[in-house]
Amino acid sequence: MQMLYDDISWEQSDAVFDAFKKKASSPDVLMAITEFMAEKYPSSRPNDRARIIGVGAFNFCYRMEFDDGFASLLRLASPGRSMFPEEKTEAEVAVMRFIKANTSIPVPNILDWGMQAPCEMGPYILMEFVSSASNLTAKLRKPGYAREDRPMLNPDIDEPTLELLYGQMADIMLQLSRQSFSKIGCLAAGPDDWVVTKRPLTMNMNELVQLGGYPKNALPSSTFASTSDYLYSLAESNYTHLSTQRNDAIQSEEDCRNKYTIRKILLKLAEKSKLTCEDTPDHREFKLFCDDLRPTNILLDENSKVVAVIDWEFTYTAPSEFTYSPPWWLLLETPEDWPSGISDWVATYDSRLKIFLRAMVSHEDIAIRDGRLSEEERLSERMYNSWNSGAFWVNYGLRKSWALDIIWPYIDRKIFGGEETHEQRIALLASRIQFTDDEHKEMDAFVQRKLRESETRAQNEWDKSNWPQAGDVSQMR
Repeated sequence: MQMLYDDISWEQSDAVFDAFKKKASSPDVLMAITEFMAEKYPSSRPNDRARIIGVGAFNFCYRMEFDDGFASLLRLASPGRSMFPEEKTEAEVAVMRFIKANTSIPVPNILDWGMQAPCEMGPYILMEFVSSASNLTAKLRKPGYAREDRPMLNPDIDEPTLELLYGQMADIMLQLSRQSFSKIGCLAAGPDDWVVTKRPLTMNMNELVQLGGYPKNALPSSTFASTSDYLYSLAESNYTHLSTQRNDAIQSEEDCRNKYTIRKILLKLAEKSKLTCEDTPDHREFKLFCDDLRPTNILLDENSKVVAVIDWEFTYTAPSEFTYSPPWWLLLETPEDWPSGISDWVATYDSRLKIFLRAMVSHEDIAIRDGRLSEEERLSERMYNSWNSGAFWVNYGLRKSWALDIIWPYIDRKIFGGEETHEQRIALLASRIQFTDDEHKEMDAFVQRKLRESETRAQNEWDKSNWPQAGDVSQMR
């Protein structure tokens, strides 16, 4: 079964964020933010005070309009949501400036940034506000969408429209894929050029700490020089995640053994560098990769043309295999959360991937004709091969810890081959790896510890639900 978020970690995260939202909405803070944003754009007078315009997954945003028509946006890294606010902010500023200087991808201009906004509101980025009519998700999603819904691709969208919208994303991805680096990590501006000197900060790392209670000191702390080293680190993180998440990690003894075995298989394969293609010529050439590049962050004008790509947090130089994997967001919803089940997601995705790749080929042809891309830099064939071979699932599972168990049968097919069903592949888990006697003992001890943790949580929940309520004196006697 799929691993769930740790409810206690989630509640603690929400409590911190709710306190921040309350402070961010207070009159004193709004006044200080208004003065701060006005000071940073002294060439014109503000029309009104700063207004709260958005509460995103990781940021809290204010907007201010000025007499000359300019508008600015102040983004604060939200405590309780952004678990590495300073590191996240610094990395995002660097990558936005790099993209502005090295591609034609439209990104907002940065006016100012720093580690302490007024009233001790923490790290911030002040940038131009880009007006838009819509975003790409709104164009792609199923009609009748309500704010509390998860978006899903409109099943009735016509192919020419889908190809047009997909094509703009394909062009963005092509431009990012042309940027190559010699290490895996986050960008920084060096004296003469852009350098990779800090660890890769990923969305999964943020969620592991926020929603899994993952110890920060167990996360990677440096850059990586090879794909195999990085994939081993990701496999290790998935094992540590299962080990350290105290609540909602397992449902039964059998479930725990299955999850443990999956992670040990990946660790052993990663240890032998068998999760990557060592014969790939560019296996030490790393590409700029954004964990949060998805249609919601693609702003469009009234003609459905891209006017800005926003939210570049969790962008890092990554193994080229990540860039060569087709994007999961073609259906807007992730495979692990698809309402009709993962098999239906795969079938639906496969039909949409053909349209996306057709759009990408068209944009590749234009870029090659204009001299902006070479034949060797095409992504379409690599993405097709990644999906067909199953490499897509290996990369996806390593990058998304909570999805690993539900997508395992597809990883199993990639690694072990065969025509078994999903259920049969789960049943075969024990035979996929040869444990020594000591390793069997290690697994038994691990499983018993996780079961004790689950029992303790269940007992605490029972005690809480049966504790006498205020005024119920009869239970106190």
